[in-house]
Amino acid sequence: MRGERGQALVEAALITPVVLLIMVGIFEVSRAYQTYQVLTNAAREGARAAVVPGANKTTVQALVTKYMRDGAVQPVTGEKVAVDPANIVVNGATVGGTLVTVTYPFKFLVLQPVAKLVAGNKGTGEPLTMRATSLMRNEVQ
Repeated sequence: MRGERGQALVEAALITPVVLLIMVGIFEVSRAYQTYQVLTNAAREGARAAVVPGANKTTVQALVTKYMRDGAVQPVTGEKVAVDPANIVVNGATVGGTLVTVTYPFKFLVLQPVAKLVAGNKGTGEPLTMRATSLMRNEVQ
């Protein structure tokens, strides 16, 4: 009986960091998924604005940036909004379209510093590049 003193304390000390890492991982992955959803919706809204007659690239980029800010995704250095013409094939006919691509460097708040601490500077800790695209057919005047 005397040899088991402190067993619960040792078990708690071993399992607590693992449980905390799992909990933080759940929060971080959920935040990444929410950010990706905002990017996808921002690309969709940008494509909707880009397909109307008279739309320009600057207006679309500003709209996408505003949508991201409204979705609690702060624009950072490295964010890119590309608005490019594209061809869409509909029933064998080619029609004009617009492709909006939003690229965003997502940085995990806790997991990347922990990975850098564990693995050193071997490419870990770099932002995860998220990319969302939306393709829509241009409206005809």
